[in-house]
Amino acid sequence: MSTPTSDKGSPRTLGEASDFVGTVVDHSALKVNQTGIVATVLVAFAGSALYQPLLVLIPLLAIVLVLGTFAPRLALFKQLYFKVLKPRGIVKPRPVQDRPEPHNFAQGLGGVFLAVASIFLIPLPVIGLALSLLVAVLAFVNLAFGYCLGCQIFFQLERRGVLKPS
Repeated sequence: MSTPTSDKGSPRTLGEASDFVGTVVDHSALKVNQTGIVATVLVAFAGSALYQPLLVLIPLLAIVLVLGTFAPRLALFKQLYFKVLKPRGIVKPRPVQDRPEPHNFAQGLGGVFLAVASIFLIPLPVIGLALSLLVAVLAFVNLAFGYCLGCQIFFQLERRGVLKPS
């Protein structure tokens, strides 16, 4: 990977202005979304030991994530942030100059994995729950450490020409 350079040709240092011109993404909305994913999967997983119908949360979460990928107004946890948490000052905004596409891709990928997990929940619940927990673990890694595997996959697909740069 090459080091970005300034127009003077020297390597860019921390704090130097970037030539990246993107949109602003509120990373607090992303964090609320990740928290919602982790919490929902954990409630479904732990709660299903006592009350099996709680497993329905997995396919419902899959639907929410996939729909929210293509229609942001249907992204349940992000709407909770924008309509409830942010206006009341419960969660402070954290705007970052960023591209929304990698994050949307990651959300959609999580939704697809949860949809596949949902298919396995009845015949092979161990596989369905394992896939669901994988999504929760990856959402937690992003939440706690800022590493988004879905975003990394997006960038690699874009770099290889599978996805068109926006």
